[in-house]
Amino acid sequence: MKARKILIRLAVLAALIGVAAWMMVIGRGHTVYLDNKSVEYNGQEYKAFYRVEAAVKGEEKPLRMDARDRVSTICIGQSLHLDLTVTDEKDGQPRSLSVDLKLPYNMDGPILNLPALLNGLPQEAWLDEFIPAPPSEEPEDVELGDEFGGGLGLEGDDVGAIMDA
Repeated sequence: MKARKILIRLAVLAALIGVAAWMMVIGRGHTVYLDNKSVEYNGQEYKAFYRVEAAVKGEEKPLRMDARDRVSTICIGQSLHLDLTVTDEKDGQPRSLSVDLKLPYNMDGPILNLPALLNGLPQEAWLDEFIPAPPSEEPEDVELGDEFGGGLGLEGDDVGAIMDA
């Protein structure tokens, strides 16, 4: 009876750990940044598109980017599906593309460079991680000592002398 009780508890514990691991993988949220910026790779420059509209699964309306723009979206899970409408240059014909990507699990804010991605460059060219800038430290208020005249250089009778003059 005691061995059976321990086995049942271990089975329940293993099932809970399994469900927790599964939910961590499928339910993890990512803030994905989409870049429409020119990129240079192996000495060749890939120009930003004139306009890109990205329809992300789960978003109500498409994200619109002009050249040199960056937009962000939230993605739940490890895969991202984008339906893109790309216009290469002003007054050009838009073309439609569909992209399916696996997001790296270890990145919280992946940046996807669309010109590099759509030109078939390797992952190192179009994938980067967003790292926020550290907060700037503002200098503390410094009180000036007596050697600087209390900060203004005017004390007591000096103020009266200036006012009388």
